[in-house]
Parts: sequence; structure tokens; C-alpha cells
Amino acid sequence: MTAPSVAPADAELARLETAVEAMSRNLVELDQLPARHDLDSKTLTGRTATEWADASAALATLWDGFRLLSESIARAQSLRGQRRLSDSDRAKFVHEVLGPSILLSTTTVPLAQRGLLGAGQVTTTCSPAELLAAMERSFTVAIDVATRAADAWQRLLPAAGDVAAALKRARDAGAPAALLNQADRLLGDLTGTLAGDPLGADPSVLDRVRALIDRADAERTSAVELRDSLTRRLAEARARADELDKAERAASEARERVDGRFPPSQIAGVRKLNLRPDLAAVEALALAGQWALVSPPLARWSREAQERLAALAVVRAHNERLLADRGELRGRLSAYQAKALRHGLSEHPSLTPLADRARALLHTAPCELEQARAAVNAYQEMLTATIARDARS
Repeated sequence: MTAPSVAPADAELARLETAVEAMSRNLVELDQLPARHDLDSKTLTGRTATEWADASAALATLWDGFRLLSESIARAQSLRGQRRLSDSDRAKFVHEVLGPSILLSTTTVPLAQRGLLGAGQVTTTCSPAELLAAMERSFTVAIDVATRAADAWQRLLPAAGDVAAALKRARDAGAPAALLNQADRLLGDLTGTLAGDPLGADPSVLDRVRALIDRADAERTSAVELRDSLTRRLAEARARADELDKAERAASEARERVDGRFPPSQIAGVRKLNLRPDLAAVEALALAGQWALVSPPLARWSREAQERLAALAVVRAHNERLLADRGELRGRLSAYQAKALRHGLSEHPSLTPLADRARALLHTAPCELEQARAAVNAYQEMLTATIARDARS
């Protein structure tokens, strides 16, 4: 009987070794995640308690799986490391890597549930690839819950603190107590939920609290004070709208400079959004003298304008960075080629193809930056090695 080929098993073993290396780092990072410790140390309730219980079970499964997979890889490496493999060893190695070689559990079947010929124990096995796939699913479950909980705490707790400060300022200013008491109850319920059930916290409560504070502030402020204040805020909003126009043009110009020069997937974009009609609607309320109705939509418009400005700045910076990175790589390649020329290596048979590849990647559209960076690095490394070798000879 022909011994099985070990080539597929060798390839799979290499994949598993790489996966376990990455897995080890990711599991340690997950274990050290601050949100994970926060979730473990708090008395959780509601949706968060349910989801974290599932995530904790997934974490336990991950570490068990990591141990089993590491042991399986070690056994396979030991078999493969033998100087000469017999047919039996080859079969064992192939089975260890590609077959159902990992024992997951052994369950005793109660006598009352067995047939006359039934086995007393049932074993569950799987292949390393199957175990790895199951671990990836468990990791996704664990990281998803921890990430969403951390995001809720990081977003909502500071926002709740800001709202609480606004509420205090409104009380100190003598705003109507009825509206502020209602806002206080809502905010207290939200912060109480956040403490033990961040995934169950409703972010829209903050908007409701802000609206109540705005209403209370509007009732406190005299008509003249309100009008003067909102007139100033509208002027600031108009200036912000002009900033938005400039930012839109700058982001569009940055996008035009990279269009066609880089793969579309690497180019940042932002959805089209015109906030001027919403501002015009707010200004119409002001012109009609409906000052009490102006503040909430104006505050909302200002927040949206700020978020839009930030998004446009990110897009512009990203696309400008593409050009800057390409320029930096071109400069590096030119400097390395000049160095090669000084050492008499400009036509070196090992260096020339690497330089040509790097140059082609950097001067061909669309430019794949990561490939170009790798090509420049490869040229640099070969140049350094060649110079060192020539110095020794």
C-alpha cells in the first residue's frame, strides 16, 4: 500500500503554526482588555449579563481549544521532525494534521440509555482545522461583546457627565424645576442602567434629557436674552456653514488628486450631505419670531456640522496621506538607487529586477502602496546585504 503524501499535511501544519502564533497574541490582548476586566468585576444585569455569560463561556472554550490545538501541533511537529519517516509515521502525521485527531470530550452513556450492543462511552473528535474554525467563532463572540460594552461606556458615560453638568447649570440658573426633575429622573435611570447593563442602555435618552434642559433653559431666559443668544448662535452657524463649504471643496480636491492613482478601495470618501437647507429652516423660524423653537434644531444642526467637519477632515487627511506615502517611497527608492550607484551596484543582476519592480509599482496607476512598500523594502534589504557581502570579500 502506497504511503500517503505528506505535502498537504505540511502545508496545513504551516498554516496552523502561523494561526496559533497570531492566536496567542490575540488571546493575551483579549485577556488584558480593560473592558473584559470591567465586565468580570461588575454585577451585570439584563442584556449585558446574558451576552457576557455567553462570551465568558466562549472565552473558556477558546483557551481549552488553544491548549488542544497547541498539543496537536506539537505532536505533529514531533512526528515530522524524525529523520526518516516510516509509512506508519507518515500516516500518523497526516492523520494528526488533517484527520479527526483532537479529542474534545468523552461522555459516559448511562446504562439505562444503552442498547445491548451500545458503547459505554461516546467520544467527540475533530480535526485541527475544524477546531480552529470553531475557535474563530468563539473569539468573534467574545470580542464583540467586550468591544460593544466598552464602546457604550466610553461614549455614554462622558456624554452623561456632560449632560449632568448642563443640568446642574440649568438648576443654578433658576430654570423651571418640573422639567429639570423629569430630566434628572431620566438621566438617573440611564446612568443606573449603564453601570450594569451598558448593552441595554438607550443612547436616545440623552437626547431627551438635553431637550428637556433646552426647554427649561428656554423658559428661564427672557425673550430678549433668548433672541440675542440665538442670533449669535445663528451667526456662528452661518460661519460654520462657510467652513463646511471650504472643507467640502478641500476634501473633494484631495479625492480628485488620488482618483485613478490608487485602488478605489484605498481611497476614502464621505457621503454627500448638504446641511444648508436645515440651517435655512432654523433661520426661517428665527425670522418668524419663533425663538423658543429655534434652540433644539440649531443645537442639533451644530452637532451635525461639527461631525461633518470632522469626517471631511479625516477623508482629506487620508487621501493626502496616500500621495505623501507614495512620494516618500519614491524618494526612498531614489536614495537607495543613488547609494547603489556610489557602490558600483547600479547594474547588479540581483538588485536591478528589484529596483525595476519597485519603480513600476510606484509609477503605475493604480498604485498598490503596500506592494510598493514591500518592493522598496526588498530592494533596500538586498542592497544592504550586497554592500555588506562586498565589504567582506
